[in-house]
Amino acid sequence: MATLSKTLNLRPFVVVGDSNGRVGLGVKCAKEVATAIRGAIILAKLSIVPVRRGYWGNKNGQPHTVPSLVPAPWGSEIVAARVPQKVLPSAGIDDVFTSSRGSTKVE
Repeated sequence: MATLSKTLNLRPFVVVGDSNGRVGLGVKCAKEVATAIRGAIILAKLSIVPVRRGYWGNKNGQPHTVPSLVPAPWGSEIVAARVPQKVLPSAGIDDVFTSSRGSTKVE
């Protein structure tokens, strides 16, 4: 009788940034930990994009969800959920409040 074993695939999510307004995100799936992390770092470095700061558009129409970063007083750090607290410092953003207006439900 053959025994069946499940193979575990690891999927790390990696964030890289230069703390000066550029950040990259990468995800890689592999059976070995080191291979998955190394591949995710490579993909994150290839997908670096600039993070826009400030106001860059006009308010035409009615958007469904409006995420926003509100400047905070000096020394208050990042007031946000766990994931934005890890991503925003790699983009060089500190002392900020986060908020969202509208529907954020995911279906």
